[in-house]
Amino acid sequence: MIDDVNGVAFGIFIFLFLVVTVLGFAAARWRRAKSMASLDEWGLGGRGFGTFIAWFLIGGDIYTAYTFIAVPATLYAGSAVGFFAVPYTIVVYPLIFLFLPRLWSVSHRHGYVTPADFVQGRYDSRALALVVALTGILATMPYIALQLVGMQVVLEVMGVGTDSDNWFVKDLPLFIAFVVLAAYTYSSGLRAPALIAFVKDTLIYIVILVAVFYIPGQIGGWDHIFSTVGDSFASFNSENADAIAAGEAAPKATMPPEALHWAYGSLALGSALALFMYPHSVTGVLSTRSRSVIRRNAALLPAYSFLLGLLALLGFVAIAAGVKVENPQQSVPQLFEEQFSPWFAGVAFAAIVIGALVPAAIMSIAAANLWTRNIYRAFINRNATHAQEAAQSKVASLLVKFGALIFVLALSKSFAINLQLLGGVWILQTLPAIVIGLYTRWMHRWALFAGWAVGMAWGTWLAYGVASPAQDHFGGPLVNFPGTETKVYIALVAFLANLVVAIVLTFVFRAMHLAEGVDQTRGQDYYADAGDPGVEDELEPTEAVRP
Repeated sequence: MIDDVNGVAFGIFIFLFLVVTVLGFAAARWRRAKSMASLDEWGLGGRGFGTFIAWFLIGGDIYTAYTFIAVPATLYAGSAVGFFAVPYTIVVYPLIFLFLPRLWSVSHRHGYVTPADFVQGRYDSRALALVVALTGILATMPYIALQLVGMQVVLEVMGVGTDSDNWFVKDLPLFIAFVVLAAYTYSSGLRAPALIAFVKDTLIYIVILVAVFYIPGQIGGWDHIFSTVGDSFASFNSENADAIAAGEAAPKATMPPEALHWAYGSLALGSALALFMYPHSVTGVLSTRSRSVIRRNAALLPAYSFLLGLLALLGFVAIAAGVKVENPQQSVPQLFEEQFSPWFAGVAFAAIVIGALVPAAIMSIAAANLWTRNIYRAFINRNATHAQEAAQSKVASLLVKFGALIFVLALSKSFAINLQLLGGVWILQTLPAIVIGLYTRWMHRWALFAGWAVGMAWGTWLAYGVASPAQDHFGGPLVNFPGTETKVYIALVAFLANLVVAIVLTFVFRAMHLAEGVDQTRGQDYYADAGDPGVEDELEPTEAVRP
Protein backbone atom coordinates (compact mmCIF):
# COMPACT_ATOMS: atom_id res chain seq x y z
CA MET A 1 0.00 0.00 0.00
CA ILE A 2 2.96 2.33 0.61
CA ASP A 3 5.58 0.99 -1.80
CA ASP A 4 5.81 4.32 -3.67
CA VAL A 5 5.81 6.51 -0.56
CA ASN A 6 8.90 8.49 0.43
CA GLY A 7 9.86 7.11 3.84
CA VAL A 8 11.10 10.41 5.30
CA ALA A 9 8.03 12.40 4.22
CA PHE A 10 5.70 9.65 5.43
CA GLY A 11 7.51 9.38 8.77
CA ILE A 12 7.23 13.12 9.45
CA PHE A 13 3.58 13.02 8.40
CA ILE A 14 2.78 10.12 10.76
CA PHE A 15 4.66 11.77 13.65
CA LEU A 16 2.70 15.03 13.37
CA PHE A 17 -0.58 13.15 12.93
CA LEU A 18 0.13 11.23 16.14
CA VAL A 19 0.95 14.48 17.95
CA VAL A 20 -2.44 15.99 17.11
CA THR A 21 -4.16 12.71 17.97
CA VAL A 22 -2.63 12.80 21.45
CA LEU A 23 -3.64 16.47 21.76
CA GLY A 24 -7.18 15.60 20.70
CA PHE A 25 -7.62 13.09 23.52
CA ALA A 26 -5.71 15.24 26.03
CA ALA A 27 -8.07 18.12 25.32
CA ALA A 28 -10.70 16.45 27.52
CA ARG A 29 -8.48 17.39 30.49
CA TRP A 30 -7.66 20.88 29.19
CA ARG A 31 -9.68 23.61 30.95
CA ARG A 32 -11.40 20.67 32.59
CA ALA A 33 -15.01 21.06 33.65
CA LYS A 34 -16.73 19.30 36.54
CA SER A 35 -18.77 17.43 33.94
CA MET A 36 -18.77 17.19 30.16
CA ALA A 37 -22.40 16.05 30.26
CA SER A 38 -23.88 19.25 28.83
CA LEU A 39 -23.82 21.01 25.49
CA ASP A 40 -22.27 24.09 27.07
CA GLU A 41 -19.21 22.02 27.98
CA TRP A 42 -19.04 19.37 25.24
CA GLY A 43 -20.45 21.41 22.35
CA LEU A 44 -19.22 24.92 23.22
CA GLY A 45 -16.06 24.27 25.24
CA GLY A 46 -17.54 25.80 28.38
CA ARG A 47 -18.23 29.13 26.62
CA GLY A 48 -14.91 30.36 28.01
CA PHE A 49 -12.44 30.78 25.15
CA GLY A 50 -10.51 34.04 25.10
CA THR A 51 -9.11 36.08 22.20
CA PHE A 52 -6.02 33.94 21.61
CA ILE A 53 -7.79 30.59 21.58
CA ALA A 54 -10.77 31.94 19.63
CA TRP A 55 -8.48 33.39 16.94
CA PHE A 56 -7.04 29.97 16.22
CA LEU A 57 -10.37 28.18 16.60
CA ILE A 58 -12.44 30.50 14.37
CA GLY A 59 -9.60 30.81 11.87
CA GLY A 60 -9.23 27.04 11.79
CA ASP A 61 -12.96 26.82 11.39
CA ILE A 62 -13.01 29.06 8.30
CA TYR A 63 -9.71 28.22 6.57
CA THR A 64 -10.03 24.52 6.02
CA ALA A 65 -7.94 21.86 4.30
CA TYR A 66 -10.09 22.29 1.25
CA THR A 67 -9.24 25.99 1.21
CA PHE A 68 -5.64 24.85 1.01
CA ILE A 69 -6.52 22.63 -1.93
CA ALA A 70 -9.35 24.36 -3.81
CA VAL A 71 -8.36 28.05 -3.86
CA PRO A 72 -4.99 27.58 -5.60
CA ALA A 73 -6.54 24.81 -7.73
CA THR A 74 -8.95 27.34 -9.27
CA LEU A 75 -6.04 29.55 -10.28
CA TYR A 76 -4.06 26.56 -11.54
CA ALA A 77 -7.06 25.65 -13.71
CA GLY A 78 -7.21 29.19 -15.09
CA SER A 79 -10.54 30.21 -13.56
CA ALA A 80 -11.09 33.90 -14.24
CA VAL A 81 -13.02 34.31 -10.98
CA GLY A 82 -10.85 31.96 -8.94
CA PHE A 83 -9.38 34.72 -6.77
CA PHE A 84 -12.79 35.73 -5.39
CA ALA A 85 -12.10 33.95 -2.09
CA VAL A 86 -9.61 36.65 -1.08
CA PRO A 87 -11.94 39.68 -1.26
CA TYR A 88 -14.82 37.77 0.29
CA THR A 89 -12.78 36.97 3.39
CA ILE A 90 -11.97 40.67 3.63
CA VAL A 91 -15.60 41.75 3.22
CA VAL A 92 -16.86 39.32 5.85
CA TYR A 93 -15.07 40.78 8.88
CA PRO A 94 -16.85 44.17 8.99
CA LEU A 95 -20.11 42.22 8.69
CA ILE A 96 -19.36 39.94 11.62
CA PHE A 97 -18.11 42.88 13.68
CA LEU A 98 -21.66 44.26 13.45
CA PHE A 99 -23.95 41.29 14.01
CA LEU A 100 -22.08 38.48 15.77
CA PRO A 101 -21.64 40.35 19.10
CA ARG A 102 -25.43 40.76 19.17
CA LEU A 103 -25.92 37.03 18.54
CA TRP A 104 -23.40 36.20 21.25
CA SER A 105 -25.13 38.49 23.75
CA VAL A 106 -28.65 37.18 23.25
CA SER A 107 -27.32 33.60 23.27
CA HIS A 108 -25.42 34.31 26.50
CA ARG A 109 -28.56 35.72 28.14
CA HIS A 110 -30.81 32.83 27.13
CA GLY A 111 -28.42 29.87 26.94
CA TYR A 112 -28.82 29.41 23.19
CA VAL A 113 -26.46 26.82 21.70
CA THR A 114 -27.41 27.07 18.01
CA PRO A 115 -28.67 29.79 15.65
CA ALA A 116 -31.95 27.88 15.44
CA ASP A 117 -32.31 28.29 19.22
CA PHE A 118 -32.27 32.04 18.68
CA VAL A 119 -34.84 31.81 15.88
CA GLN A 120 -37.11 29.75 18.15
CA GLY A 121 -36.84 32.29 20.96
CA ARG A 122 -37.17 35.34 18.74
CA TYR A 123 -40.13 34.23 16.62
CA ASP A 124 -41.79 31.63 18.88
CA SER A 125 -41.85 29.23 15.92
CA ARG A 126 -40.64 25.66 16.19
CA ALA A 127 -41.31 25.21 12.47
CA LEU A 128 -39.03 28.10 11.49
CA ALA A 129 -36.35 26.93 13.92
CA LEU A 130 -36.65 23.42 12.48
CA VAL A 131 -36.02 24.50 8.88
CA VAL A 132 -33.08 26.67 9.98
CA ALA A 133 -31.63 23.64 11.78
CA LEU A 134 -32.25 21.27 8.87
CA THR A 135 -30.71 23.75 6.44
CA GLY A 136 -27.64 24.03 8.65
CA ILE A 137 -27.21 20.26 8.81
CA LEU A 138 -27.83 19.87 5.08
CA ALA A 139 -25.30 22.58 4.14
CA THR A 140 -22.70 21.29 6.59
CA MET A 141 -22.63 17.68 5.35
CA PRO A 142 -20.92 18.35 1.99
CA TYR A 143 -18.59 20.80 3.76
CA ILE A 144 -17.37 17.99 6.03
CA ALA A 145 -17.11 15.69 3.02
CA LEU A 146 -14.81 18.16 1.31
CA GLN A 147 -12.41 18.05 4.24
CA LEU A 148 -12.15 14.31 3.61
CA VAL A 149 -11.68 15.00 -0.11
CA GLY A 150 -8.76 17.28 0.81
CA MET A 151 -7.25 14.49 2.87
CA GLN A 152 -7.72 12.06 -0.01
CA VAL A 153 -5.89 14.38 -2.40
CA VAL A 154 -2.88 14.58 -0.09
CA LEU A 155 -2.78 10.81 0.42
CA GLU A 156 -2.94 10.28 -3.36
CA VAL A 157 0.00 12.61 -3.97
CA MET A 158 1.96 10.90 -1.19
CA GLY A 159 1.28 7.58 -2.93
CA VAL A 160 -0.54 6.01 0.01
CA GLY A 161 -2.90 3.30 -1.24
CA THR A 162 -2.65 4.27 -4.91
CA ASP A 163 -1.04 0.99 -5.96
CA SER A 164 -3.95 -1.13 -4.72
CA ASP A 165 -6.99 -2.25 -6.69
CA ASN A 166 -8.83 -3.15 -3.49
CA TRP A 167 -11.10 -0.21 -2.56
CA PHE A 168 -10.85 -0.96 1.17
CA VAL A 169 -7.05 -1.08 1.16
CA LYS A 170 -6.90 2.02 -1.02
CA ASP A 171 -9.07 4.04 1.37
CA LEU A 172 -7.81 2.46 4.59
CA PRO A 173 -5.75 5.55 5.58
CA LEU A 174 -8.88 7.66 5.22
CA PHE A 175 -10.83 5.20 7.41
CA ILE A 176 -8.12 5.38 10.07
CA ALA A 177 -8.12 9.19 10.06
CA PHE A 178 -11.93 9.13 10.27
CA VAL A 179 -11.92 6.79 13.28
CA VAL A 180 -9.31 8.87 15.10
CA LEU A 181 -11.24 12.08 14.39
CA ALA A 182 -14.49 10.51 15.56
CA ALA A 183 -12.92 9.13 18.74
CA TYR A 184 -11.32 12.30 20.07
CA THR A 185 -14.28 14.46 19.06
CA TYR A 186 -16.58 12.10 20.97
CA SER A 187 -14.29 12.23 23.99
CA SER A 188 -13.27 15.89 24.12
CA GLY A 189 -15.94 17.81 22.21
CA LEU A 190 -15.05 21.32 21.04
CA ARG A 191 -11.94 21.41 23.22
CA ALA A 192 -10.23 18.98 20.83
CA PRO A 193 -10.29 21.14 17.67
CA ALA A 194 -9.59 24.25 19.77
CA LEU A 195 -6.36 22.72 21.09
CA ILE A 196 -5.33 21.14 17.78
CA ALA A 197 -5.94 24.45 15.98
CA PHE A 198 -2.75 25.82 17.54
CA VAL A 199 -0.66 23.16 15.82
CA LYS A 200 -2.64 23.30 12.58
CA ASP A 201 -2.41 27.07 12.06
CA THR A 202 1.25 27.24 13.07
CA LEU A 203 2.14 24.54 10.55
CA ILE A 204 0.09 26.18 7.79
CA TYR A 205 1.66 29.59 8.32
CA ILE A 206 5.15 28.09 8.25
CA VAL A 207 4.46 26.02 5.12
CA ILE A 208 2.88 28.84 3.12
CA LEU A 209 5.47 31.46 4.07
CA VAL A 210 8.28 29.07 3.17
CA ALA A 211 6.52 28.17 -0.08
CA VAL A 212 5.96 31.75 -1.28
CA PHE A 213 9.52 32.83 -0.47
CA TYR A 214 11.50 29.67 -1.24
CA ILE A 215 9.86 28.13 -4.32
CA PRO A 216 9.70 31.29 -6.50
CA GLY A 217 13.43 31.77 -5.92
CA GLN A 218 14.02 28.25 -7.20
CA ILE A 219 12.08 28.74 -10.45
CA GLY A 220 13.08 32.24 -11.57
CA GLY A 221 11.14 34.68 -9.38
CA TRP A 222 7.67 36.19 -9.52
CA ASP A 223 8.22 37.99 -12.84
CA HIS A 224 8.94 34.65 -14.44
CA ILE A 225 5.94 33.04 -12.73
CA PHE A 226 3.40 35.60 -13.97
CA SER A 227 4.97 35.66 -17.43
CA THR A 228 4.82 31.87 -17.67
CA VAL A 229 1.22 31.78 -16.48
CA GLY A 230 0.18 34.45 -19.00
CA ASP A 231 1.87 32.57 -21.85
CA SER A 232 0.34 29.26 -20.73
CA PHE A 233 -3.19 30.67 -20.62
CA ALA A 234 -2.79 32.47 -23.96
CA SER A 235 -1.55 29.25 -25.55
CA PHE A 236 -4.49 27.26 -24.17
CA ASN A 237 -7.02 29.84 -25.40
CA SER A 238 -5.47 29.86 -28.87
CA GLU A 239 -5.36 26.07 -29.18
CA ASN A 240 -8.95 25.69 -27.93
CA ALA A 241 -10.52 28.71 -29.63
CA ASP A 242 -13.20 26.64 -31.40
CA ALA A 243 -14.18 24.77 -28.22
CA ILE A 244 -14.32 28.03 -26.28
CA ALA A 245 -16.50 29.65 -28.96
CA ALA A 246 -18.84 26.64 -28.85
CA GLY A 247 -19.09 26.80 -25.06
CA GLU A 248 -17.40 23.42 -24.67
CA ALA A 249 -14.45 24.88 -22.78
CA ALA A 250 -13.89 27.94 -20.62
CA PRO A 251 -11.15 30.44 -21.49
CA LYS A 252 -8.32 30.78 -19.02
CA ALA A 253 -7.38 34.17 -17.60
CA THR A 254 -5.54 35.71 -14.69
CA MET A 255 -8.13 38.48 -14.37
CA PRO A 256 -11.88 38.27 -15.00
CA PRO A 257 -13.03 40.01 -18.20
CA GLU A 258 -15.70 42.70 -18.00
CA ALA A 259 -18.42 40.13 -18.70
CA LEU A 260 -17.53 38.32 -15.47
CA HIS A 261 -17.17 41.33 -13.16
CA TRP A 262 -20.64 40.81 -11.70
CA ALA A 263 -19.94 37.10 -11.34
CA TYR A 264 -16.74 37.86 -9.44
CA GLY A 265 -18.35 40.49 -7.23
CA SER A 266 -21.49 38.47 -6.50
CA LEU A 267 -19.44 35.38 -5.62
CA ALA A 268 -17.40 37.43 -3.17
CA LEU A 269 -20.43 39.15 -1.60
CA GLY A 270 -22.64 36.06 -1.50
CA SER A 271 -19.88 33.95 0.03
CA ALA A 272 -19.19 36.63 2.63
CA LEU A 273 -22.86 36.79 3.62
CA ALA A 274 -23.07 33.00 3.81
CA LEU A 275 -19.84 32.29 5.67
CA PHE A 276 -21.03 33.04 9.19
CA MET A 277 -24.46 31.55 8.60
CA TYR A 278 -22.82 28.12 8.72
CA PRO A 279 -23.50 26.50 12.11
CA HIS A 280 -19.84 25.68 12.68
CA SER A 281 -18.91 29.36 12.39
CA VAL A 282 -21.60 30.27 14.93
CA THR A 283 -20.40 27.46 17.22
CA GLY A 284 -16.90 28.93 17.24
CA VAL A 285 -18.29 32.36 18.08
CA LEU A 286 -20.61 31.16 20.87
CA SER A 287 -17.69 29.35 22.53
CA THR A 288 -16.04 32.69 23.38
CA ARG A 289 -16.33 34.28 26.80
CA SER A 290 -17.37 37.85 25.93
CA ARG A 291 -18.53 40.28 23.24
CA SER A 292 -15.13 41.95 23.19
CA VAL A 293 -13.44 38.67 22.25
CA ILE A 294 -15.57 38.55 19.10
CA ARG A 295 -14.83 42.17 18.20
CA ARG A 296 -11.10 41.70 18.71
CA ASN A 297 -11.18 38.58 16.54
CA ALA A 298 -13.05 40.43 13.79
CA ALA A 299 -10.14 42.89 13.81
CA LEU A 300 -7.42 40.20 13.95
CA LEU A 301 -8.79 37.54 11.62
CA PRO A 302 -7.92 39.48 8.40
CA ALA A 303 -4.40 38.13 8.98
CA TYR A 304 -5.83 34.91 7.57
CA SER A 305 -6.88 36.81 4.44
CA PHE A 306 -3.24 37.76 3.91
CA LEU A 307 -2.40 34.09 4.27
CA LEU A 308 -5.14 33.15 1.81
CA GLY A 309 -3.81 35.58 -0.80
CA LEU A 310 -0.38 33.99 -0.61
CA LEU A 311 -1.94 30.53 -0.72
CA ALA A 312 -3.96 31.34 -3.85
CA LEU A 313 -0.82 32.39 -5.70
CA LEU A 314 0.61 28.91 -5.26
CA GLY A 315 -1.70 27.85 -8.10
CA PHE A 316 0.29 30.11 -10.43
CA VAL A 317 3.56 28.93 -8.88
CA ALA A 318 2.60 25.33 -9.71
CA ILE A 319 2.11 26.25 -13.38
CA ALA A 320 5.47 28.01 -13.58
CA ALA A 321 7.16 25.09 -11.82
CA GLY A 322 5.89 22.73 -14.50
CA VAL A 323 3.57 20.73 -12.26
CA LYS A 324 1.42 18.44 -14.42
CA VAL A 325 -1.66 16.88 -12.85
CA GLU A 326 -5.00 15.88 -14.35
CA ASN A 327 -6.84 16.87 -11.19
CA PRO A 328 -6.14 20.58 -10.36
CA GLN A 329 -6.80 19.79 -6.70
CA GLN A 330 -3.50 17.91 -6.63
CA SER A 331 -1.50 20.89 -7.91
CA VAL A 332 -0.33 22.30 -4.56
CA PRO A 333 0.46 18.95 -2.86
CA GLN A 334 2.32 17.92 -6.02
CA LEU A 335 4.20 21.24 -6.00
CA PHE A 336 5.28 20.58 -2.43
CA GLU A 337 6.42 17.06 -3.23
CA GLU A 338 8.51 18.22 -6.19
CA GLN A 339 10.00 21.39 -4.69
CA PHE A 340 10.50 20.66 -1.00
CA SER A 341 12.96 18.29 0.61
CA PRO A 342 11.22 15.11 1.79
CA TRP A 343 11.15 16.08 5.46
CA PHE A 344 9.52 19.45 4.80
CA ALA A 345 7.13 17.90 2.28
CA GLY A 346 6.01 15.66 5.16
CA VAL A 347 5.40 18.77 7.28
CA ALA A 348 3.37 20.33 4.44
CA PHE A 349 1.26 17.22 3.90
CA ALA A 350 0.58 16.98 7.64
CA ALA A 351 -0.44 20.66 7.73
CA ILE A 352 -3.10 20.05 5.08
CA VAL A 353 -4.46 16.88 6.67
CA ILE A 354 -4.54 18.43 10.15
CA GLY A 355 -6.21 21.39 8.47
CA ALA A 356 -9.00 18.97 7.57
CA LEU A 357 -9.36 17.48 11.04
CA VAL A 358 -10.00 20.76 12.87
CA PRO A 359 -12.91 22.08 10.78
CA ALA A 360 -14.38 18.59 10.29
CA ALA A 361 -14.55 18.19 14.06
CA ILE A 362 -16.18 21.62 14.59
CA MET A 363 -18.64 21.04 11.75
CA SER A 364 -19.74 17.67 13.08
CA ILE A 365 -20.19 19.13 16.58
CA ALA A 366 -22.23 22.04 15.21
CA ALA A 367 -24.47 19.74 13.15
CA ALA A 368 -24.92 17.45 16.16
CA ASN A 369 -25.92 20.42 18.35
CA LEU A 370 -28.57 21.39 15.79
CA TRP A 371 -29.97 17.87 15.80
CA THR A 372 -30.04 17.70 19.59
CA ARG A 373 -31.48 21.12 20.42
CA ASN A 374 -33.80 21.76 17.51
CA ILE A 375 -35.00 18.30 16.49
CA TYR A 376 -34.46 15.83 19.35
CA ARG A 377 -35.39 18.16 22.21
CA ALA A 378 -37.93 20.20 20.28
CA PHE A 379 -39.90 17.28 18.84
CA ILE A 380 -38.81 13.95 20.38
CA ASN A 381 -37.92 14.50 24.06
CA ARG A 382 -38.97 17.94 25.23
CA ASN A 383 -37.91 17.16 28.81
CA ALA A 384 -34.40 16.01 27.91
CA THR A 385 -31.79 16.58 30.61
CA HIS A 386 -28.43 18.22 29.98
CA ALA A 387 -26.79 14.80 30.11
CA GLN A 388 -29.24 13.36 27.58
CA GLU A 389 -28.57 16.29 25.25
CA ALA A 390 -24.82 15.76 25.46
CA ALA A 391 -25.22 12.02 24.81
CA GLN A 392 -27.41 12.72 21.79
CA SER A 393 -24.89 15.18 20.35
CA LYS A 394 -22.01 12.77 20.78
CA VAL A 395 -23.81 10.04 18.87
CA ALA A 396 -25.09 12.47 16.24
CA SER A 397 -21.55 13.81 15.63
CA LEU A 398 -20.43 10.25 14.84
CA LEU A 399 -23.32 9.74 12.42
CA VAL A 400 -22.62 13.05 10.67
CA LYS A 401 -18.97 12.15 10.11
CA PHE A 402 -19.91 8.66 8.97
CA GLY A 403 -22.40 10.13 6.48
CA ALA A 404 -19.74 12.47 5.12
CA LEU A 405 -17.35 9.53 4.70
CA ILE A 406 -19.95 7.55 2.74
CA PHE A 407 -20.62 10.68 0.68
CA VAL A 408 -16.95 10.94 -0.29
CA LEU A 409 -16.56 7.26 -1.13
CA ALA A 410 -19.82 6.89 -3.05
CA LEU A 411 -19.83 10.05 -5.18
CA SER A 412 -17.33 11.62 -7.54
CA LYS A 413 -15.13 14.40 -6.20
CA SER A 414 -16.44 16.89 -8.76
CA PHE A 415 -20.00 16.27 -7.57
CA ALA A 416 -18.91 16.74 -3.95
CA ILE A 417 -17.28 20.06 -4.82
CA ASN A 418 -20.31 21.42 -6.62
CA LEU A 419 -22.66 20.18 -3.91
CA GLN A 420 -20.64 22.21 -1.41
CA LEU A 421 -21.24 25.26 -3.61
CA LEU A 422 -24.93 24.39 -3.40
CA GLY A 423 -24.49 24.35 0.38
CA GLY A 424 -23.65 28.05 0.15
CA VAL A 425 -26.91 28.62 -1.72
CA TRP A 426 -28.86 26.80 0.98
CA ILE A 427 -27.26 28.34 4.05
CA LEU A 428 -27.71 31.91 2.78
CA GLN A 429 -31.48 31.40 2.91
CA THR A 430 -31.30 31.40 6.72
CA LEU A 431 -29.87 34.94 6.82
CA PRO A 432 -33.21 36.83 7.01
CA ALA A 433 -34.41 34.85 10.03
CA ILE A 434 -31.08 35.08 11.87
CA VAL A 435 -29.35 38.36 10.96
CA ILE A 436 -32.36 40.56 10.29
CA GLY A 437 -33.95 39.03 13.39
CA LEU A 438 -31.04 40.34 15.47
CA TYR A 439 -32.12 43.90 14.69
CA THR A 440 -35.88 43.79 14.20
CA ARG A 441 -38.83 41.48 14.63
CA TRP A 442 -40.82 43.29 11.97
CA MET A 443 -40.83 40.32 9.60
CA HIS A 444 -43.61 37.83 10.22
CA ARG A 445 -42.51 34.33 11.16
CA TRP A 446 -44.61 32.65 8.47
CA ALA A 447 -43.39 35.14 5.87
CA LEU A 448 -39.82 34.20 6.78
CA PHE A 449 -40.77 30.52 6.45
CA ALA A 450 -42.28 31.11 2.99
CA GLY A 451 -39.27 33.17 1.89
CA TRP A 452 -36.94 30.40 3.03
CA ALA A 453 -38.96 27.80 1.06
CA VAL A 454 -38.89 29.90 -2.12
CA GLY A 455 -35.17 30.62 -1.82
CA MET A 456 -34.31 26.97 -1.19
CA ALA A 457 -36.47 25.65 -4.01
CA TRP A 458 -35.44 28.22 -6.60
CA GLY A 459 -31.77 28.14 -5.68
CA THR A 460 -31.66 24.35 -5.90
CA TRP A 461 -33.51 24.39 -9.23
CA LEU A 462 -31.16 26.98 -10.71
CA ALA A 463 -28.13 25.02 -9.56
CA TYR A 464 -29.57 21.80 -10.98
CA GLY A 465 -29.81 23.44 -14.41
CA VAL A 466 -26.15 24.47 -14.54
CA ALA A 467 -24.09 22.14 -16.73
CA SER A 468 -20.33 21.86 -17.08
CA PRO A 469 -18.02 19.81 -19.32
CA ALA A 470 -17.77 17.29 -16.46
CA GLN A 471 -21.44 16.93 -15.49
CA ASP A 472 -24.93 17.78 -16.67
CA HIS A 473 -26.26 19.16 -13.37
CA PHE A 474 -24.88 21.15 -10.45
CA GLY A 475 -21.99 22.11 -12.70
CA GLY A 476 -21.15 25.50 -11.22
CA PRO A 477 -22.20 28.42 -9.02
CA LEU A 478 -23.24 30.98 -11.68
CA VAL A 479 -26.43 31.67 -13.63
CA ASN A 480 -27.75 34.56 -15.70
CA PHE A 481 -29.54 37.12 -13.56
CA PRO A 482 -33.24 36.96 -14.53
CA GLY A 483 -33.94 39.01 -17.65
CA THR A 484 -30.26 39.64 -18.42
CA GLU A 485 -27.18 37.92 -19.82
CA THR A 486 -25.15 38.86 -16.74
CA LYS A 487 -23.66 35.98 -14.76
CA VAL A 488 -24.15 36.15 -10.99
CA TYR A 489 -23.88 33.82 -8.01
CA ILE A 490 -26.93 31.57 -7.65
CA ALA A 491 -27.07 32.09 -3.88
CA LEU A 492 -27.66 35.84 -4.27
CA VAL A 493 -30.44 35.35 -6.83
CA ALA A 494 -32.21 32.89 -4.51
CA PHE A 495 -31.61 35.16 -1.53
CA LEU A 496 -33.19 38.15 -3.28
CA ALA A 497 -36.26 36.04 -4.09
CA ASN A 498 -36.35 34.90 -0.45
CA LEU A 499 -36.21 38.50 0.80
CA VAL A 500 -38.87 39.80 -1.60
CA VAL A 501 -41.30 37.02 -0.65
CA ALA A 502 -40.66 37.54 3.08
CA ILE A 503 -41.25 41.30 2.86
CA VAL A 504 -44.39 41.09 0.71
CA LEU A 505 -45.96 38.31 2.80
CA THR A 506 -45.16 40.18 6.02
CA PHE A 507 -47.48 42.98 4.84
CA VAL A 508 -50.10 40.41 3.82
CA PHE A 509 -49.98 38.39 7.05
CA ARG A 510 -50.02 41.49 9.22
CA ALA A 511 -53.09 42.70 7.32
CA MET A 512 -54.66 39.30 8.00
CA HIS A 513 -53.71 39.60 11.70
CA LEU A 514 -52.04 36.18 11.77
CA ALA A 515 -50.58 35.36 15.18
CA GLU A 516 -46.95 36.45 15.47
CA GLY A 517 -45.99 34.51 18.59
CA VAL A 518 -44.25 35.80 21.71
CA ASP A 519 -40.73 37.21 21.53
CA GLN A 520 -38.75 35.73 24.42
CA THR A 521 -35.94 38.25 24.00
CA ARG A 522 -35.70 41.88 25.13
CA GLY A 523 -33.78 44.86 23.79
CA GLN A 524 -31.08 44.78 26.48
CA ASP A 525 -30.40 41.10 25.73
CA TYR A 526 -28.58 42.11 22.54
CA TYR A 527 -26.00 44.12 24.49
CA ALA A 528 -25.40 41.78 27.43
CA ASP A 529 -21.78 40.92 28.19
CA ALA A 530 -19.84 38.49 30.33
CA GLY A 531 -20.83 38.77 33.95
CA ASP A 532 -24.35 39.93 33.18
CA PRO A 533 -26.91 37.46 34.55
CA GLY A 534 -28.64 35.04 32.23
CA VAL A 535 -32.35 34.30 32.24
CA GLU A 536 -32.03 31.55 34.85
CA ASP A 537 -30.02 33.83 37.15
CA GLU A 538 -32.79 36.45 37.16
CA LEU A 539 -35.53 34.00 38.22
CA GLU A 540 -36.36 32.69 41.65
CA PRO A 541 -35.30 29.05 42.15
CA THR A 542 -38.86 27.81 41.80
CA GLU A 543 -39.31 29.76 38.57
CA ALA A 544 -36.06 28.81 36.85
CA VAL A 545 -36.54 27.11 33.51
CA ARG A 546 -34.10 25.81 31.00
CA PRO A 547 -34.04 27.85 27.73
